[in-house]
Amino acid sequence: MSELITAELVDLDLSADTKEAAARSLAVRMRALGRVTDLDGFLADVAAREAQMPTGLDGGIGIPHCRSAHVTEPTLAFGRSAPGIDFGAPDGPADLVFLIAAPSGADDDHLTILSSLARQLMDEEFTGALRAATDEAGAAALIRGDGTAPAAAADAPADRPFRIVAVTSCPTGIAHTYLAAEALERAAKDAGVGIAVETQGSAGFTRLDPGVIAAADGVILAHDVEVRDRDRFAGKPVVDVGVKAGVNRAAELVAEVREKAAAGPRPATVPMDGGAEEGDGFVTRLRKWLMTGVSYMVPFVAAGGLLIALAFAIGGYEVDKAPSVAKHFVWTESMSWAALFFQTGGAAFGFLVAVLAGFIAYGMADRPGLVPGFVGGAIAVTIGAGFLGGLIAGLVAGAVVTAIRRVDVPAVLRGIMPVVVIPLLSSAVVGFLMFLVIGKPLASLQSALTGWLGGLSGTNAVLLGALLGLMMCFDLGGPLNKVAYAFAVGGLADPNDGSLKVMAAVMAAGMVPPLALALATAVRGRLFTRAERENGKAAWVLGASFITEGAIPFAAADPLRVIPPAMAGGAVTGALSMAFGCTLRAPHGGVFVVPLIGRALPYLGAVAAGVLVAAGLVVLLKERRAPLAAKAG
Repeated sequence: MSELITAELVDLDLSADTKEAAARSLAVRMRALGRVTDLDGFLADVAAREAQMPTGLDGGIGIPHCRSAHVTEPTLAFGRSAPGIDFGAPDGPADLVFLIAAPSGADDDHLTILSSLARQLMDEEFTGALRAATDEAGAAALIRGDGTAPAAAADAPADRPFRIVAVTSCPTGIAHTYLAAEALERAAKDAGVGIAVETQGSAGFTRLDPGVIAAADGVILAHDVEVRDRDRFAGKPVVDVGVKAGVNRAAELVAEVREKAAAGPRPATVPMDGGAEEGDGFVTRLRKWLMTGVSYMVPFVAAGGLLIALAFAIGGYEVDKAPSVAKHFVWTESMSWAALFFQTGGAAFGFLVAVLAGFIAYGMADRPGLVPGFVGGAIAVTIGAGFLGGLIAGLVAGAVVTAIRRVDVPAVLRGIMPVVVIPLLSSAVVGFLMFLVIGKPLASLQSALTGWLGGLSGTNAVLLGALLGLMMCFDLGGPLNKVAYAFAVGGLADPNDGSLKVMAAVMAAGMVPPLALALATAVRGRLFTRAERENGKAAWVLGASFITEGAIPFAAADPLRVIPPAMAGGAVTGALSMAFGCTLRAPHGGVFVVPLIGRALPYLGAVAAGVLVAAGLVVLLKERRAPLAAKAG
């Protein structure tokens, strides 16, 4: 590969007065060296990237950049403008302009260039040397790092704090996501470290500013689903853990990322391993891929399920026989509104399996996995393979895309691989496998599972409810909890009486731990620390909202006296919910969706029973703590 920047790619008297003109002037130099094949096409890509977010940084710096099919190799051009050019930075025009070009699909190259450059730009001696440079060759040498000005060190300079960017996410995007963010921010503050956290939660997320990422010294990823646009962090030291580690071990993670930064750069990871560190096994990665699909599917289930439940509440169960509201709708008739809600909810439900499969594949193979994943999910619906078919289709699609991406193709084809070749080949392979090879067995298995859930009754239903309750309360939002939750949500993709009972039991059991701890702190406050009593007040709301993670602070401090009682209470609630025949179409909401729960009063009774059992056991075990401690002494 040629040098990233040479004297021919430097203009110390950039005469452009707009960012478009500046990009064109520097791109012309790239084209003259054969680094850019189509000037106008490349500039269109630069403009498209600029339209997403301004690329100006504080300190008089502009860094227009893009990936483009019209670039032959990673290239950097530099221009110096005396009057300055507006790149949208808060502090005004840029006099130092860096145009970064990377070939299409070369995400790691692009991000590594940007990251290295940003580190140098934090060094005032480096930028001062560029402003004072008198010849193009000297400026190019400075940027390459073989000039007289010192390049940015691997560690943060001594005159500024170490800087971290972090991403937190969990399958439902409600509790762990924000608990981990808060814990990391507190730990960073205590350590004198700067931090910016992106919470990829259920309400969407605001992306970290590219300049903040580029200037960061290290990255913490605390997640149980795949981090969206992970390639932004390529080339930086990364600590990659589950979201519960972000909650419970925040200070350790901050220390660990500083150690990794001090040890020097690490090779960038590829998307297939995007959800796990090198030491993670297949089971860990598989869980994260599946949870990624479930996390994207849950909002569709929530919207569809609540709309359908509302339709039944307004129009009764005969609403499913109403004609299409596109052909018949009377504004003053409640039945028309019920039909509208029912049909809209049904439309949302129609996406469940495709979204599940598409985002499992996305978790495995990034964006190229979306097309074959969605195609495979749609085929699963067509052949009646349902939720189970969607799971397998997503895994197959991700594996196929990953295999294709590992094939070494000629440089001339790399530009069309992501948009033409990979979608075409992977969709064809997934279609063949789903229609002709694995589709029918999966459909038969799904039919058997649906029939089993539909026929649940008596002792079998009670035992299943108890088992699901135990799973929901064992790790308080962790992997086992999410397996039970995913099983329940998956049943809503093909709802029947049994699957609706399962969803009700799972949500009821998940409410028990935080409510039980809140009750215990209220009736026996002396057994808890002041901080736990304060957490108990918040746990009332968290438990009522079906946020099991509200019990984590208590379990972390005293797991042996908190987790077994929580499991016992969850098992009681799950069993009673199934025995009472309670049903639920919504995957979340807690007490706020009680009006939409089938047999709501027995349902609340089941929750109350489990809360009393769990709270009583917690108090009993904590009451015995002092005598036991005295004996041990």
